[in-house]
Amino acid sequence: MQHKDKVLTAKDQKKVFRRLLSYTKKHKGLLIIAFLLLLLGTSAEIMGPILIKIFIDDYLTPRIFDTTAIITLTIVYLGLHVGSVICNYVQLFLFHKVALSIIREIRMDVFSKVQRLGLSFFDRTPAGGLVSRITNDTEAVKELYVTVLATFVQNFIFLIGIFVAMFYLNPQLAFFCLFLLPLIYIVMKTYRKYSSRFYADMSERLSQLNGKLNESIQGMTIIQIFRQEKRMRTEFEDINDQHQQAWLKNMKLDGLLLRPAVDFIAIVALMIVLSYFSIISLNSPVEIGVLYAFVNYLDRFFEPVNQLMMRLSLFQQAIVSAGRVFTLVDHDELAPEKIGSAHPKMKEGEVEFHNVSFSYDGKTEVLKDISFTVKKGQTLALVGHTGSGKSSIVNVLMRFYPLQKGEVYIDGQRLEAYSNEELRQNVGLVLQDPFMYTGDIASNIRLHNEMITDEEVVEAARFVHADSFIQQLQGGYHAPVAERGSTLSSGQRQLLSFARTMALKPKILVLDEATASVDTETEESIQDALYRMREGRTTIAIAHRLSTIKDADEILVLHQGEIVERGNHQQLLEKEGLYHKMYLLQQGGAEVIPL
Repeated sequence: MQHKDKVLTAKDQKKVFRRLLSYTKKHKGLLIIAFLLLLLGTSAEIMGPILIKIFIDDYLTPRIFDTTAIITLTIVYLGLHVGSVICNYVQLFLFHKVALSIIREIRMDVFSKVQRLGLSFFDRTPAGGLVSRITNDTEAVKELYVTVLATFVQNFIFLIGIFVAMFYLNPQLAFFCLFLLPLIYIVMKTYRKYSSRFYADMSERLSQLNGKLNESIQGMTIIQIFRQEKRMRTEFEDINDQHQQAWLKNMKLDGLLLRPAVDFIAIVALMIVLSYFSIISLNSPVEIGVLYAFVNYLDRFFEPVNQLMMRLSLFQQAIVSAGRVFTLVDHDELAPEKIGSAHPKMKEGEVEFHNVSFSYDGKTEVLKDISFTVKKGQTLALVGHTGSGKSSIVNVLMRFYPLQKGEVYIDGQRLEAYSNEELRQNVGLVLQDPFMYTGDIASNIRLHNEMITDEEVVEAARFVHADSFIQQLQGGYHAPVAERGSTLSSGQRQLLSFARTMALKPKILVLDEATASVDTETEESIQDALYRMREGRTTIAIAHRLSTIKDADEILVLHQGEIVERGNHQQLLEKEGLYHKMYLLQQGGAEVIPL
């Protein structure tokens, strides 16, 4: 079931914002330079109306045309404008550079965390939702740094400069204009309160869209075979409509509280300024330059306010998205790790399960009091009907999930004592449906392990009889492999997974239905490879086809998470129990007997 994020409260949003700002600590130098340039550019831009005011009141109105003074004012005005353009360009570039660096860090943080999460998290979290957080949500956070923060800082400094200039021109009127700030604050606070809910809903719907899209693409074969196109379209359309409705709600809020509300306040401010100068003109003359400068500053005041309000939409979306990203980064459901300060090394690969019980959800036990021992060179086979617990034993041994009850030992050391590196390097796992990466044949065998040479890659492929089909491919070991190995047959993918495992030379070999995807002809050749692979190694094999495990040293028959029979092939047949019934059924020599 997909986790649904809570709506961030005002307190939560402040925490998220402070956490986002903490990423700027590594970039103090560039930010200081950017701020200094921002101050210079803003100061130069604010000085423009004052120079025009001087020109109007000191030269134009009294008809004093001092050529030298006017040319000086013109040069200074143009110089300030050019300087402002240069400063703003450089500071904007520096802000963007810092922003992109921070987003790169955040994306690496969240991707690294996903790599360390336990499989139990992925069991209930749709892949599309995770992709949405790593891509869409971090992209929204990028807008915060690239567009919003730089704009907020620039406009905030600009507003301060405008008020300084207003107080310089007319302190009394500037003081009256200060009363506009609480009105703007109320509009912004109201917007943030409601938009956070809408953006959280939009992000959730987008995650569901990505999840449904990922599910559709991965299962396209089944969708087309069973003619599920109409149902998938209906489900996708339903989520898409919900996403649209969430967007429409926020658009209505934007249309009401962003520009229209600020424009109304701007009209009120203009009325105050004009009324003030009208009243003054009744008793004394009004300086046209001062009036021009005030009206100009008011216009310049509300333009950044409008920009702030428009960016507030992006800011709110970024905060919500950042909250979703940090929720994933802070998720504590990590993959099981090594416990203890000891650093044991695997030498023989002897495996022992002692009274192991296991549950995925903490309620229903899928393994109940499992005990067995497999020594070096021996093969233990696990058989049983679907859901009997075979794969769960492998999951426990590979430490994909934390163990709740009992103990697992390797070479007499508890499983928890081994580091992940030691465990993964010495336990080779071959799954029923092997995963192939985009690349070439050699890289899929080597898995970018530079310790494995080209000669060892070829040797491993020959060992499992994969070399013959590889040589027939155009490019041989450098033949391209499409996503998930779609251009290869299931048998070829399985052979490559065998070669991948043997290239590591593991001490313990785990085969999970390893021959299920291999045709009969290929299976005959691979059985020889499996026999040689098992020599000198501890082998645990899950099998549905009982004919493939006749030579196992011990066979465990599982039923509903318990070991109901154990022994070799001949001993189990003589018991005429569950194994005997399964064997006869596969041989076609007996009726199906209800269990």
